[in-house]
Amino acid sequence: MPIYLDNHATTRCDPRVVEAMLPYFTEEYGNAGSLIHPFGEAAREAVERSRETIADAIGAAPEELVFTSGATESNNLAIRGVAERTRRRGDHLVSVATEHKAVLDPLSRLAQRGYQVTLLPVAPHGQTDAGRLDPQQVADAITDDTCLVSVMLANNEIGVIQPLAEIANICRERGVLLHCDATQAVGKIPVHVRELGVDLMSFTAHKLYGPKGIGALYVRGRDPIVRLDAQINGGGQQAGRRSGTLNVPGIVGFARAVELCVDNAASRSSSDAGCRLTTLRTRLWRRLHAELPGVELIGPVLDALDESGEPLRLPHNLNVSFSDVEGEAILLRTPNVAASSGAACSSSDPAPSHVLAALGLGEGQIRSSLRFGLGRFTMAEEIEQAADGLVAAVRQLRTLL
Repeated sequence: MPIYLDNHATTRCDPRVVEAMLPYFTEEYGNAGSLIHPFGEAAREAVERSRETIADAIGAAPEELVFTSGATESNNLAIRGVAERTRRRGDHLVSVATEHKAVLDPLSRLAQRGYQVTLLPVAPHGQTDAGRLDPQQVADAITDDTCLVSVMLANNEIGVIQPLAEIANICRERGVLLHCDATQAVGKIPVHVRELGVDLMSFTAHKLYGPKGIGALYVRGRDPIVRLDAQINGGGQQAGRRSGTLNVPGIVGFARAVELCVDNAASRSSSDAGCRLTTLRTRLWRRLHAELPGVELIGPVLDALDESGEPLRLPHNLNVSFSDVEGEAILLRTPNVAASSGAACSSSDPAPSHVLAALGLGEGQIRSSLRFGLGRFTMAEEIEQAADGLVAAVRQLRTLL
């Protein structure tokens, strides 16, 4: 089997998650909306237990969670749900140039309908905090017509972690709602909605060893209450915020996946150097950098810390540019390594990565980059084997120049 280093795109569903889901396909298969018989009641109880587990993990109240089909739907519900409400503050939205397409595309659609959208720049390539947003830029961008600010917690390509708590304070002071796409962060680093101060937060199961097709949107229920215009209408499920029959097996799997991430974090000691993945990620980088000339790290410096002493980068993320060689050519030469040349959602788009372009990289540098995402099931020996294959492939390709 190829060595899987594309955990930003999706993670393997943990066998313990599959085990938890199976009864809800064949035994407890009722519709959670059918409350007049035991099958429906059992399904509803499973959903509510799962809702409590997930909410507790992120510091939310159970009723503040809306289940969706994934983070893309959650982002659309948050952004369009706020912008399209009749009683909103204004028609201006603020976001960041390096956001995921699931945020940028809804914003673009709103802009086509006359909304005003401001996309903020980030620290450029070469800086210690490359990719990070300066909170002061958010403060400067907010106007009396701003109804929403949307900033992702951790970037899916370069792993940079944004100063969300500081941005939230600014938004709160100005009376503006803050949405956060935390898809890459939940289950990887501590995420607590009250401590972050966000009003809306998107996340999904398949990035944290759960099933595909199930996600959630946290919607603040107090101080202030956040109200959204529904984007999917029908049976009025989930208090009318998102209609549709609930995906009971998916929700149960989502909760079990979150539970395992919480247990895994609790079992790690401070002597683990933060995370086993940090050590493996650093090992891969050091080998590539030492054995190949013209290799550049993209994104924040690996050991960089923020003002509070926390890492600036996700522990399992590595993005590398190999001079004179295209990333896709490297992957074709290393069929035993499953990595990525950009975001999975943009794989059908031939244009260079908009995230790396926002850092100021040229098209050549962008096309020569690869993203590596380590995960729970990544083994130390796999890192060594991947490094061997990548080094050999780059050397071979450079002889053809």
